[in-house]
Amino acid sequence: MFGLEGKKAIVTGGRRGLGRGMAYGLHKAGAEVVLIDISNEVEKTKQEFTASQAKVHALTGDLSNREDRHRLFQDAVKLLGGELDILVNAAGINDKGPSVEYPIESWNRTFEINVTAVFEFCKFAGGMMAKQGSGKIINICSLTSFIGHINGTAYSASKGAVAQMTKSLSNEWARYGVQVNAIAPGCMETEMTKSLSNEKERFSELTSRIPAGRWGTPEDLEGIVVFLSSQASNYITGTIIPVDGGYLAR
Repeated sequence: MFGLEGKKAIVTGGRRGLGRGMAYGLHKAGAEVVLIDISNEVEKTKQEFTASQAKVHALTGDLSNREDRHRLFQDAVKLLGGELDILVNAAGINDKGPSVEYPIESWNRTFEINVTAVFEFCKFAGGMMAKQGSGKIINICSLTSFIGHINGTAYSASKGAVAQMTKSLSNEWARYGVQVNAIAPGCMETEMTKSLSNEKERFSELTSRIPAGRWGTPEDLEGIVVFLSSQASNYITGTIIPVDGGYLAR
């Protein structure tokens, strides 16, 4: 029930961090994967995917650009032979700052990448999947989909929007055999969160609330993304699943 051999997947933000971790999990389970990222180094990441015989492709583009988004999706589907079974919307930015000083340009860019790009990729994929009568869409939320952020209002608002988008799309597309769910990672060790380790008081405060006693890693998301991409989750839709070491339960 958990095998993904022969399945075709797109993962945005697949070069590094959580996106790379989830893409690698799909690859290990046998899915053919297209990695999409703004950095040309995504080609290097592609070469590192050697855990299975499944093909891996890489595309470079800017998800904040609407024309680029359309091109990237179309090119990805072509690489997959015109088929798509799994979409993971992992690309995102977290441009923090005090709200009273926060530039509207940063707010708009956050929403363009974290919300609008996610919606458009869901729309493109959902249309294909509804016609074929099956498909898995997995969005990436955050603990800030449930709780507030400090100096991160734009990010929190965007991840709250993704949570509600996920629920709404699940209601529309469940009748067509398409499941739409989201993963909400907790405190994760990635390049995006490295700066927090220098904020000793804040880092200690966050860590002390995690019952598991540690921050998560990209590998901790492999199992949940494979589950939500597989037949084992066919009757699960509209959920936001925290992977947080127990943070929210504390």
